Amino acid sequence: MSELQDIAKTAREASYIMASLGSDVKNDALANVARCLKAAKDEIFAANKTDLEEAEKNSLDAPLIKRLKFNEDKLNDVVSGIESLIGLTDPVGKVTLRTTLDDGLELTRVTCPIGVIGVIFESRPDALVQIASLCIKSGNAVFLKGGSEALNTNKALASVISKAGIEAGLPEGWLNLLTLRSEIADMLKLDEYIDLIIPRGSNSFVQYIMQNTNIAVLGHADGVCHTYLDSEADPAIAMKVAVDAKTQYVSVCNATETFLVNEALKETLLPELIKTLQERGVEIFGDDYVSETFGVEKAEEWHHEYLAMKCSVKIVKDVDDAIAHINRYGSGHTDAIITANKENAERFMTMVDSGSVLVNCSTRFADGFRYGFGAEVGIATSKIHARGPVGLEGLVSYKYRLVGNGDIVGPYCDGSKSFKHIHHDI
Repeated sequence: MSELQDIAKTAREASYIMASLGSDVKNDALANVARCLKAAKDEIFAANKTDLEEAEKNSLDAPLIKRLKFNEDKLNDVVSGIESLIGLTDPVGKVTLRTTLDDGLELTRVTCPIGVIGVIFESRPDALVQIASLCIKSGNAVFLKGGSEALNTNKALASVISKAGIEAGLPEGWLNLLTLRSEIADMLKLDEYIDLIIPRGSNSFVQYIMQNTNIAVLGHADGVCHTYLDSEADPAIAMKVAVDAKTQYVSVCNATETFLVNEALKETLLPELIKTLQERGVEIFGDDYVSETFGVEKAEEWHHEYLAMKCSVKIVKDVDDAIAHINRYGSGHTDAIITANKENAERFMTMVDSGSVLVNCSTRFADGFRYGFGAEVGIATSKIHARGPVGLEGLVSYKYRLVGNGDIVGPYCDGSKSFKHIHHDI
């Protein structure tokens, strides 16, 4: 048995203990993690400084360096996220169905942890804290593999979080950090011990994971997010939302990458949109009309995630044309409509096939913390088990519990007894 298999076996054993922990133990562990992170901040910041210096030496793009930075503000953010998690209801042990099959024969469906989760995420150290915290609250053991650019920061954070959890009553092996790229391929073979893989990254990377493992995969593909400016959009709302959706933080998956503009706005709102975005440093790529009218480069492709101060702008005929474009070129992540027309808003929300659909607000809201989930392990663009921002509810499964008193199936098969199937409100 390889060393990684040994670690995975320990994680599997730890997952059984994690599933049995009460809410008080898990909340105490979260509180201790928050305290220990603050106490170890100098060590963590020093590790992050090393990663940042190496990133600058290797000419890492500015948006990626911004993601990599873990400073006082990021620490305060993750601690705030942990504190909000403590205040949330425990997702484990919830009864979601109760049925009396017959007198004295009671069936319930109860939420339980998934078990051992492997999360592969980008070079964003605060993601490690968020994922680990969610796994504590949901009672799951976890394998973490972050980007190599954040290696030193991730090591420092994982060490503090693992020890803090164990001090508060979590089992040894509940958290495991992978540090080598080669370990990803090895982890994908551990279907005997790992229950779910959550890859965060490009669509090609997610596809690679799916094609090279027998473990269930919760895919988070690219974030090709759209904002559609309807013919009945309020101009002030449209400009405010557009600027936030594109420029508030460009290197994240919920930033708007394509603006769809109703053709009725070609001479009014469209010029204002182009001018406003360009004044804020956004490079525009357009369809034929936008390119020729405003002297910008032509968009080469519509399924494109810029993760930079760049975006595409296209003219569409109406809300149905916008919906058709999004469903063809989007990634199923997050899409928004700006309109005062309630029918168009409802049609958009019903027919756009994405994990999050928004009306008159920025796509940047599509986030586990902002949705009140405490944090998220990622955004799922698939439709099975969990979709959109995956927080606590996406990290639990369920089991059926049937309690009887010597009951047997025979009488129900020969017709001497029949089921009552009385469904009770939860």
